[in-house]
Order: sequence, then C-alpha cells, then structure tokens
Amino acid sequence: MTHRLMSVAGSFYPAQEKEINTMIEHFNTILSSHPDVLHRFDLLKGNAIIVPHAGWIYSGFTANIAFRILKNTHPKTIVVIGPSHRVGFDGASISDMDSYQTPLGNLAIDRNLVKDLKERLHVAYYPEAHHEHSTEVQMPFIKHYFPDVNVVEIVYAYSDPSQIEPIIAYCLNQGDVAVVISTDLSHYYSQKQANQIDEICLEAIRDKNTAELHQGCEACGMIGVEAMLNVAKKKGLTSTILDYRTSADTSGDTDRVVGYVSALFQ
Repeated sequence: MTHRLMSVAGSFYPAQEKEINTMIEHFNTILSSHPDVLHRFDLLKGNAIIVPHAGWIYSGFTANIAFRILKNTHPKTIVVIGPSHRVGFDGASISDMDSYQTPLGNLAIDRNLVKDLKERLHVAYYPEAHHEHSTEVQMPFIKHYFPDVNVVEIVYAYSDPSQIEPIIAYCLNQGDVAVVISTDLSHYYSQKQANQIDEICLEAIRDKNTAELHQGCEACGMIGVEAMLNVAKKKGLTSTILDYRTSADTSGDTDRVVGYVSALFQ
C-alpha cells in the first residue's frame, strides 16, 4: 500500500481530528444562525464545486458551505483538481497511490478512475507534484462529510484549460463522481481593490463566461475554473455563487487581503 502523506497539516488546517471536527462544527453553527440561508443551501444539489484553498481560519467557512451542499449528492468518488504552487511541470499530474492520509483517517484513492484517466486521457504522474496544499486542504472536509468516499488528486502546473476540460467532463460523465475545483482569488490588494477585482471572477462564474475571466480576474486556479466553466456550458449546468469573502473577515486587516469564493454547478 502506498500513501499520499499529509504535508500541510498543522499549518493550513488542524493536525488533530478533534480540532478539525470542532472547526467544522463552528462553521456550521455560524450557518445555523441564519436559518433562511441554511434552508436554501440544504435544498441545493450538484456534483461540481469551486472552493478556496487558503488556511482554514481564513477560507474554511467558505469551503465548508460547498462541501456541506455536495453531501446532498452522495458521490462515490470525489476528484480534487488544483494548481501547483511549488513545482513546475507540463500539464497535469494524477496521484498514483493507494490512499490519501488525513487526520481523520485515510481516504481510499479510486484506482480504477486513476487508471482510466492515465490510459484514456494520458494524464501523467509526477510524484514531486503531490505535496500540494491546494488539493490537500480539501481532503479533511471530504473525510468529514464523506467518510467512505474514494478520492482522486490532480494537480496542474504549466497547463491550459483545454487539457483540464476533458478530465472534468470524463469524471462528471461517470454519474457517481463529483469534481472539486480549487482556487483562491486576488492576492494582497486592499479590501476595496480586491472586491473590484474579484467581482470580475464572480460575474464570470455566474455567467459561465470564460472571456470575462480574462478581463482582470486574478484567481490562482483560473485554468481549472475556466475548464469547469467550459464543461458547465456544454453540459447545460447552472452555476451559483455560494459565498464570497476575504481574509479581512477573519484578520481585520483590510490593507492586504486574499479573496475566496465557493460555487456550485448543478
């Protein structure tokens, strides 16, 4: 058995099971204080989401909403796709291991889907790519809400939406597979500037308008977002913004903020 080991536990998210569960319960308690919003969210269903990947104290609330809603779909496999922040390589890399370590216990990697994506779509495996936080921070959420689900981790670097789009389309065509697209939005602008820049990204997601993404959106995972929007357009999926905020909501620092969004496709 080979394992994709945790690399950012204790920094981007808690390293202990109890702390993770407490944090998620806190996020849901906040939601419960807005029963009208919570009721609307609990009626939503979809098998593709966009989530942020910063430290949980900043972006966890936003991501948690999307995973809570994704639970309504009951997928058997969840494919997490995120940008590489540390390693450069061409195209995308798929984790070719047996399980994915989390503080809540290991998640089984869907070996059959990995084999299909490698053989049918020629997705490569670069071991050095799989120490990536953009994908890893999603796994404790997945283990919490989907204890028995299988996962697949895909990281891309020097890539193009046309390379990621077939991966998303193939996965969603399986029927019992959900897709998670990982991205943060603008980085280190003032709150006012960030809101203006991020609104471009939000409008593009709402409208499934890939051209609009290139009018100033600064999402670090824009390749994955654009690929997802292309698939959504072709499949006739609707897109819904679930939550938007910045790091200032937690830190109080409005001088240099990072933007976060979660969205649902159904």
